[in-house]
Amino acid sequence: MEMTSGKKIYFASDQHFGAPTSELSLPREKKFVAWLDEIKKDAAAIFILGDLFDFWFEYKTVVPKGFVRVLGKLAEIRDSGIPIHFFVGNHDLWMADYFQTELNIPIYHYNKEFTFGEKTFLIGHGDGKGPGDKSYKRMKKVFTNPVSKWLFRWLHPDIGMQLGHHLSVKNKLISGAEDVNYLGDDKEWLVLYAKRKLELKPYNFLVFGHRHLPMILKIGENSEYVNLGDWISYFTYGVFDGTTFELKTFE
Repeated sequence: MEMTSGKKIYFASDQHFGAPTSELSLPREKKFVAWLDEIKKDAAAIFILGDLFDFWFEYKTVVPKGFVRVLGKLAEIRDSGIPIHFFVGNHDLWMADYFQTELNIPIYHYNKEFTFGEKTFLIGHGDGKGPGDKSYKRMKKVFTNPVSKWLFRWLHPDIGMQLGHHLSVKNKLISGAEDVNYLGDDKEWLVLYAKRKLELKPYNFLVFGHRHLPMILKIGENSEYVNLGDWISYFTYGVFDGTTFELKTFE
């Protein structure tokens, strides 16, 4: 993708709308919509790197109640011609084709490579990557199994959504919740994962969410690891102007 002069690419992740309750997350949702209104003025593309919702499940004919403001704003921006890309996180891993069908927003379940101008990117949510966290990785395999999704779909939506929301908020194993303190160069598993990916192929920027801790680390001569932070405590986002990548805070 060629970068048009004056245009920027924006990145955000881990909004967790609906947590801890719909009422308490509503101000954060309104703030995120205000951010979308602000960046649409010069956005060449927008990347949402997962956990937009604290829990999401797509029944064949039922849409989860709520989030109408953010869904409507995403539809408006996409209809205006600005590309939006969505990477599934561990809280919304049961996404299917709703975003693609209704909003014309592609969904990615795995990392994906992009090139903007002369810079190469590896982009993903980041959960279950790198060494360790074996309990969560086993749990994710269970939840992404088609049989698990089929069984859950047979629950009445009133029961299924309530159960899913409860587990998403309360069960740290399911959520893959992380310590939001920097763990050290030898223990930050997403950083270790990014360095390992660099051994296989050069990237200028490796951009992830999930960790909830905003940071940019130089991990190679021409490579930077980026974690976007969240929209719970930090309200941070990434912006790429064609040359440099910055983390900013939306006030």
